[in-house]
Amino acid sequence: MQLRYNYRAYPDAPQRRALAQAFGCARVVWNDCLRDRREAHAAGLPYVKSADLSRLRITQAKRIEERAWLADVSAVVLQQSLRDLDTAYKNFFDSLKGKRQGRKAGPPRYKSKKDTRQSIRLNTNAFSLQENGTVYVAKVGNLKVKWSRRLPAAPTSLTVTKDSSGRYFLSFVVDTEPDILPGLEAESGIDLGLSAFAVLSDGTKIDSPRFLRRAEKKLKRLQRELSRKAKGSKNRAKARIKVARQHAKVADRRRDWHHKASTQIIRDNQAVYVEDLAVSGLGRTRLAKSVHDAGWSAFVGMLEYKAARHGRTFAKADRAFPSSQVCSACGFRDGPKPLHVREWTCGECGAMHDRDHNAARNVLFEGRRIVAAGRAETLNASWSAGKTRAKVPAQRGEAGSPRKGQPTQAGIPGL
Repeated sequence: MQLRYNYRAYPDAPQRRALAQAFGCARVVWNDCLRDRREAHAAGLPYVKSADLSRLRITQAKRIEERAWLADVSAVVLQQSLRDLDTAYKNFFDSLKGKRQGRKAGPPRYKSKKDTRQSIRLNTNAFSLQENGTVYVAKVGNLKVKWSRRLPAAPTSLTVTKDSSGRYFLSFVVDTEPDILPGLEAESGIDLGLSAFAVLSDGTKIDSPRFLRRAEKKLKRLQRELSRKAKGSKNRAKARIKVARQHAKVADRRRDWHHKASTQIIRDNQAVYVEDLAVSGLGRTRLAKSVHDAGWSAFVGMLEYKAARHGRTFAKADRAFPSSQVCSACGFRDGPKPLHVREWTCGECGAMHDRDHNAARNVLFEGRRIVAAGRAETLNASWSAGKTRAKVPAQRGEAGSPRKGQPTQAGIPGL
């Protein structure tokens, strides 16, 4: 399976200029190739092949005066930008044909230098890990990296990213074997909510940290300061960076908390079942801020890939499943209830229920039924372990081949 490891990078001033040039060149190649394909489609011409675009927009473009600066960056950056465009088109076509699961993918769009996220992707021909703990990137130099942990294997690709707050990150894709944990008897159904972030079927409640709500006072002050600055001024740019950094802190705290909570749940249970929530729909209601602050989709995604990695069973109950309407004791369906009703009594058997705990127990029963019916994508259920369609991070095939004579080493010496 493929895993992605992210590390913070600290380029110096010349390296930041080189990375900015690489971001711009990759963006220009993307936009030029996308424009050619759109114009060909509008004229009724066949789909322009990648080989033709590579020859026209990369190789020949370097020889003309208007695009001569493309030669100042690594050719791998430009080729990978074209490959990413091909992947975006493939996802779009597969989504139209019904071959791609999940939300519908739209056609590729033009990129702008004002986008909050800039990135380039490299294969092993354009980067290597050095003995002194730095990472060499072609035409950029040796980047200083804050290594929080060792890489488990030699990386197959590298993505250099700059976020809206001006931070740089190195994202390595690594091929690793699943880390199977010892088997357990415990199973858990999870009901996600707002008053409590999650309620487990055994009665455990995980309080919602509400990171955005806690940072709202400072964010409001920074937003007011930003609104008072003149557009286009340097002071406005500084104020925008302050707002972006505060939002980044909130997102980092939420992500760190999600990782810790999901890891604990996966380690304590052999099977984990959750309800498939319509987060995008809930994000358009009056509860939108609280829904986005909770980050349910990111949390469920972590549970899913960690279950695949550690050999646990994972399944989702359908979003139409009436987990809050069914009595978990007798199975009687008591009908829908308003959100302010947190406790209720079953009209059939007279059992008293906490709304969230009852829903978690029902999700557990439904998850067991799904697994028994053979519809759950579990990695440890059959001979096809490791070959199922369960989503894991960095599942997209990454281009690249080993550097001849300069093998990429696993881990970082000196840690």
